Amino acid sequence: MRLLTRLFLFTLVVAIFGALAALWYVWTPVTPERPAVEFDIPAGATLRSAARILEEAGMPIGARRFELLGRALHLTQKIQAGSYALNEALSPYAMLMRLTSGDASQSEFRLIEGWNIVQLRAALEASPDLRHDSAGLGDAELIARLGLQTAHLEGMFFPDTYLFPRGSSDLGLLRRAHHALQKQLERAWDARAGGIAVRSAYEALILASIVEKETGRPEDRSTIAGVLDNRLRIGMRLQADPTVIYGLGAGFDGNLRKVHLLTDGPYNSYTRAGLPPTPIAMPGLASLVAATQPARTQAIYYVGRGDGGSRFSRTLDEHNRAVTQYQKLPARKAAAAGRAPGRAGVAE
Repeated sequence: MRLLTRLFLFTLVVAIFGALAALWYVWTPVTPERPAVEFDIPAGATLRSAARILEEAGMPIGARRFELLGRALHLTQKIQAGSYALNEALSPYAMLMRLTSGDASQSEFRLIEGWNIVQLRAALEASPDLRHDSAGLGDAELIARLGLQTAHLEGMFFPDTYLFPRGSSDLGLLRRAHHALQKQLERAWDARAGGIAVRSAYEALILASIVEKETGRPEDRSTIAGVLDNRLRIGMRLQADPTVIYGLGAGFDGNLRKVHLLTDGPYNSYTRAGLPPTPIAMPGLASLVAATQPARTQAIYYVGRGDGGSRFSRTLDEHNRAVTQYQKLPARKAAAAGRAPGRAGVAE
């Protein structure tokens, strides 16, 4: 009898201490590991995945205990998607209430396919909803603040629409865009076609950025990538106008002249073989796929038709006829009418 009494008392004490420990966990504020913890909860996220996202973002809540708390309160199916920012110590219960009430003040920022880093930074600075922590930082300083393993910022961010809590740091948005780029580039590189000319994921990113700037026509991307891939494989210069324009930087006035094509520089694909040293813009997913899975084509030339599309040719004679048809004759007519001619694209 005494043994049963002692066992009961022991069980009661353990239960009381367990209940006290649980209450301590539920109501004790958890201090974030960094000044501002920013994270996204995707649509359809489970309580378990939300707890893991919270911990990875820098809120040491104890993911397993947080999940058990949600289950005890029957909130496993009530996690609300959105962008969240936590800049104060909150108890696990308060955090759970925030995630299930959808307390996410959302703004959005769109990174546009084909933007270069100058355009991206200008758009960031113009956003009234972001905290401009990157303002005044040079590229090297920004790379260090973001913790990127790269020497150049160009092309390092994935164009997409990003939701964020109003007042969030622009550094946090850039980190998210860089992680998205890494993920999409890794997927594209892992699914690459055999025998392509580019030898690394970074080279594929550079090629994709050229494809992005060469056309906005979805149906042309893969073939343009195929032409550029052909040229790289046979050692032929890419002769892509966007690389020259990028090299001219702020000095480009919108009119690409012959002297620009003849002036050597690291981004002049008319004077130098191979790829330029860095991307020239932010490529979208379609351009990444085109660069890693280019169309199998015999064409090694293309020229803009003036309607946004391209005419592809296998021989120089064919190409020269296409240039005359789509560029030289329209240019003469435009000059006679006082209008600017279109761009020629890849040409000998």
